Amino acid sequence: MLSIFQKKQFLSDYLEGFTDFHNHLLPGIDDGASTIEESLLLINTFKQMGITSFVATPHVMSEYYPNTPQTINEALNQLKEQIPKDVTIKAAAEYMMDQNFVEILQHDDILPITGKNILVEMSFFQPPINLNEILFKIQNSGLSPILAHPERYPFFHEKELKKYNDLKSRGCKFQLNMLSLTDHYGPGIKKMSYKLLQEGLIDLISSDCHRIEHLEKLGKIRLSSKVIDQLKPIIANSKMLFK
Repeated sequence: MLSIFQKKQFLSDYLEGFTDFHNHLLPGIDDGASTIEESLLLINTFKQMGITSFVATPHVMSEYYPNTPQTINEALNQLKEQIPKDVTIKAAAEYMMDQNFVEILQHDDILPITGKNILVEMSFFQPPINLNEILFKIQNSGLSPILAHPERYPFFHEKELKKYNDLKSRGCKFQLNMLSLTDHYGPGIKKMSYKLLQEGLIDLISSDCHRIEHLEKLGKIRLSSKVIDQLKPIIANSKMLFK
């Protein structure tokens, strides 16, 4: 019989060589780091966990964060002048799937995470009315959507896994937030995270780090051997994005 006191393992012990591809490290352009000093604090804290490679993904939301490749790359270049030599960082974006995003697609003005992979999200209150149409347009543009934090959309929770399976059938990869494995976003989000893990629906994992408090919590995440075993291939898949 397994002991209820089975030793738990730190998630951070399995992240060395990992590229964090969902974060808000760029200074002053969304709800993440507000200054270069904050960006550097986050990067140096990541380094303590063995993570030195990043793809920064500032929000692109027409009403709140109307970022463009120009504003994103300007912030990236400012940060690059200050980062340690052993750190690599590039920029992409986390796109809100709204009408503004459709127009960005039409103008082929997308910043992918790597290759043809783009990070997308939706409102936490309701999905886009034309969600299926947007996903079709993404794939019709030759791109592959990675849905950020699927566990955080409560309007899908009541439908068991039907909508999640539907999204997967439409070509979505799912990216789990590391902090969703804790109570950080609430017990409902945590419960759905483990359910998606158990059902084999999670493809990728990343931090979605906005501030130092997130990294402090991330560094303390301890998980059972069973959960670590479920996460190992997901961490490996995340690393393979950048091979």
